[in-house]
Amino acid sequence: MPKPLAAPAGAPLAPASQLALLRELTTLVNSAGDVAQSLERALALMAEHLPIIHAMVTLVDPKSGEIRTSAAFGLNPAERRRGRYLQGEGVTGRVIASGRAMCVCDAGSEPLFLNRTRSRDLTRERVSFLCVPIRLHDQVVGALSVDQHSTDAGTLEDELHLLQVIAALLAHTALESQDRMAEAAPPRGRPAGFVGNSEAMHAVYAQIAQVGPSPATVLLQGESGTGKELAARAIHAASPRAGGPFVSLNCAALPESLMESELFGHERGAFTGAAQTRKGRFELAAGGTLFLDEVGELAPATQAKLLRVLQERAFERLGGMETLRADVRIITATNRDLERMAEAGAFRLDLFYRLNVFPLCLPPLRERQEDILPLAAHFLGRFAGGGRGPAHLSLAVMDMLQRYAWPGNVRELQNVMERAALLLGPERVVLPQHLPPALHGGAALASAGGRPAAPPPAGSLAERLEEVERASIVEALAACAGHMGKAAAALGLTERVMALRLKKYGLTYKTFREGKRPHS
Repeated sequence: MPKPLAAPAGAPLAPASQLALLRELTTLVNSAGDVAQSLERALALMAEHLPIIHAMVTLVDPKSGEIRTSAAFGLNPAERRRGRYLQGEGVTGRVIASGRAMCVCDAGSEPLFLNRTRSRDLTRERVSFLCVPIRLHDQVVGALSVDQHSTDAGTLEDELHLLQVIAALLAHTALESQDRMAEAAPPRGRPAGFVGNSEAMHAVYAQIAQVGPSPATVLLQGESGTGKELAARAIHAASPRAGGPFVSLNCAALPESLMESELFGHERGAFTGAAQTRKGRFELAAGGTLFLDEVGELAPATQAKLLRVLQERAFERLGGMETLRADVRIITATNRDLERMAEAGAFRLDLFYRLNVFPLCLPPLRERQEDILPLAAHFLGRFAGGGRGPAHLSLAVMDMLQRYAWPGNVRELQNVMERAALLLGPERVVLPQHLPPALHGGAALASAGGRPAAPPPAGSLAERLEEVERASIVEALAACAGHMGKAAAALGLTERVMALRLKKYGLTYKTFREGKRPHS
């Protein structure tokens, strides 16, 4: 029997076609097979019956809490990789966080719609987006979403109900796929320790994979705090020398008088205080990798000696006569423009050419905005752990993090999240008051200084205000041991208004007197 054709855009799917689709999906999910392939085939079946352009199943990673694309129809590999969200972020994140379906008639005019995959040209076509939670045993494990050419609200409402039925059919398969996410290795191509799915970082990952197996000297460039040492360690791990030592030295941390001894070592009696022979970093790194950070700070005399090592692969200890072989791979890093320094005579041009065999630039955080929230969630999970329950970012904080310029890059974000983790209240929600004053100012907004346009606000004003209000009430009640009068006074509310707020958010002062934590 021939399969029914997909309904034309704007036309509701006939009941017979709906039943045919549901029968085929039921047969598919009940058959034995790979769960990932089952989800892919389910989306392909939907495309045969429904007038959809793209379809996605996104699942919550059990370890990180990040929402990732597990299966898709109509997306290429790069678009799939970009399909990552935090709970509460965008339409997909909001559906998973709230457990409620959403229907966006015109995605191009909806601030919550992020177009994270960049698979739609919203300037040329009017697209509707439908997203429903995938729920099992009162737990939301992910979301099923489709987009199609825009149609009337009534048709979209019918299709939203159909998607909810399909999501229920796929729930067990989605849960199995989610369980496998917890066992999976880091995404292919991403070195251990890195967090980020932006195109800029994928280019960095590709370069690390390309240069890692070779013996080439690498020059890492980028602003302070962009992860240059992490990249150096990833290159070492991808090299044949991975089993050898990784030795690092910050060239800006030592005075010129000590740098030569630190690099090359010294013999006993080489200078006052040299009571015994000491190996330098080149010897300690034998068979492995030597990482020289802030190489632009080296004095001219040390630059000349480093050049000789690079040319001849040989050196002598300070005060020694024996020539030693330098069996090391050298990786250097700088946040300065060495080429301009060489042109100005502040850095040896011949040394620059020796170091610049394979330049690799780490992008600043402001140029990889889509990585800000995953990084923040990663650091928050690290600092707010310890068996106290998961913590998450409020919608207002998501908005503030994405609008800040991050002059200190990833290191600054890490410090901000460590501070926020220390200030968390019983709700385990990072609120605006947990962020440092710099993030509350307007001087570093994303629209300033030629930076990319800021993302749309994370949620409506009412939703963000309610989130902050609820968490503030919980913190006040916890601090006052459930004494409603004291908590109300601390918040500047009357007891009557406080009682109304408690009723609104399903809270009770008795919980705090018993020392329990309210459910979010």
